[in-house]
Amino acid sequence: MTRTPISSRQAQVVEPPHDLEEMLKLANFLEQNSAPAMLLGPDGEQIALPLPAYEALRRVVSAMQRGESVSLEPIDRQLTTQQAATLLGISRNTLVRLLDEHELPFERLGESRHRRLRLHDVLAYRDRKRDERRSRLDEMTRQANDDGLYDVDASTYSDALARARKA
Repeated sequence: MTRTPISSRQAQVVEPPHDLEEMLKLANFLEQNSAPAMLLGPDGEQIALPLPAYEALRRVVSAMQRGESVSLEPIDRQLTTQQAATLLGISRNTLVRLLDEHELPFERLGESRHRRLRLHDVLAYRDRKRDERRSRLDEMTRQANDDGLYDVDASTYSDALARARKA
């Protein structure tokens, strides 16, 4: 398989239609039917939509019916540090610090100082961090529940906060 240069594989962003009624109908159809559908060509030829393509279509349509733009990209696509930072919702400087701390793998372009990250590595980092945050939140919730903090009314919290600020 020939690899397409990164510069010619720029993201194809598709905006949702202004009238979302047809997209809503399609989203409802896809949600009600878990088995892959058939594609009908302009000449009447039919072909079964492979399950991975069907699942991708369901996700795309679901996002578009919510009015979201959609971008499909190869998972091995390389990102600039700014693109990766934007995807993670952090500053480029914070991303560079993470790279320097070996939190994310990257490649250098030849002898250049420019770094590139693979999309799948950035997504894996994002998912790992999301799982860590969720786990910490679950632990904090468990501890608060064990300490009986959910049984205390809001005024008690306000009083305790006021006393803590004075101390």
